[in-house]
Amino acid sequence: MPFALLLLGLAVFAHGTSEFMLSGLVPDIARDLGVSVPAAGALTSAFAVGMVVGAPLVAGLARRWPRRGALLAFLVVFLAVHVVGALTGSFAVLLATRVVGAFANAGFLAVALVAAVGMVPGDAKGRATSTLLGGVTLACVAGVPAGAVLGELWGWRAAFWAVALVSVPALVAVARSVPGGTAEGPPPALRGELRSLRDPRLLVTLLLGALVNGATFCTFTYLAPLVTEVSGLGGAWVPGVLALFGAGAFAGVTAAGRLADRRPGPVLAGGGLALGMGWYALALGAGHPVPALALVFAQGALSFCVGSTLITRALYAAQGAPTLAGGFATAAFNVGAAVGPWAGGAVIGAGFGYRAPVWVSAGLVALAFAVAATTQRWRERAVGQETPLRR
Repeated sequence: MPFALLLLGLAVFAHGTSEFMLSGLVPDIARDLGVSVPAAGALTSAFAVGMVVGAPLVAGLARRWPRRGALLAFLVVFLAVHVVGALTGSFAVLLATRVVGAFANAGFLAVALVAAVGMVPGDAKGRATSTLLGGVTLACVAGVPAGAVLGELWGWRAAFWAVALVSVPALVAVARSVPGGTAEGPPPALRGELRSLRDPRLLVTLLLGALVNGATFCTFTYLAPLVTEVSGLGGAWVPGVLALFGAGAFAGVTAAGRLADRRPGPVLAGGGLALGMGWYALALGAGHPVPALALVFAQGALSFCVGSTLITRALYAAQGAPTLAGGFATAAFNVGAAVGPWAGGAVIGAGFGYRAPVWVSAGLVALAFAVAATTQRWRERAVGQETPLRR
């Protein structure tokens, strides 16, 4: 993999830490700012909504910008909003910084995905995607648990300061190592790219990605209270459990990088089935610490293996939209990241307890299977109707 691609992964590490770290900070933020736990959990949904809106919008605006300049601009905004978030005493201001930070994150990731696949041969999109998303999984392994530790020691604001500090070397690395030009030749016409994005295969892939990611974020956002209130582990266990999920995520995205280009079907079918069964098992076994911890690792691995493979398949399906594909893939997956925490907070707020989000995750994966099965039947029926005409 090109060295510049690894440096993009460093920047994605800072972004991933910011996006995921709230799962270990939600209770502390709720106490400090005087809001409920579900309201504090909405900070994750707000970030995801910003990603959903920002990814295609900013990708469209930045399609003719020099890639290095665009990436640097997004990083500067991202750093600045974390400084503001660390200083504010207002929940409304913190919520606004999450939305603005999400726009910057969305723009960065959309441009970075396009840049990443442009640095490798055409049949290596899966490896490029997994290398870039490796920054996200490393954020789960190291950044998120570190944020939780900082939150335990010095309060949640320390975690925001840490993200701002980590963004500085990422800024320098991108400035020095990422090529400064745009894509080779002028970008395709915007209307043609938008037309390509209406491909039914692509739309189904993006929907499946949204459902799988929704399941991931629904449970992950409330993993801290699940561990302390249901599994019966102390608050000191939270960073370790988050790191366990992150270690599984790293293993999953690494496996996806090796398999997504060559054997996507078995990964999606077998991995998706195991993912759904794993959420049901965690919902049933969350009260028992040992199996719960094992399942946290397994679900991290399966969620990111299946999710990363779906991103790769979306990029392959969007060959006619080279500058917008990354933005729309980012947006679709963050639809799930917005809906998941909202749904988890809704069932907690309705009094169903901290185990309930895991049941929602299981239901979302089951829905993904239903969509995939229905789409496959329609496709087979269409082929069957076309065959006699061809004869």
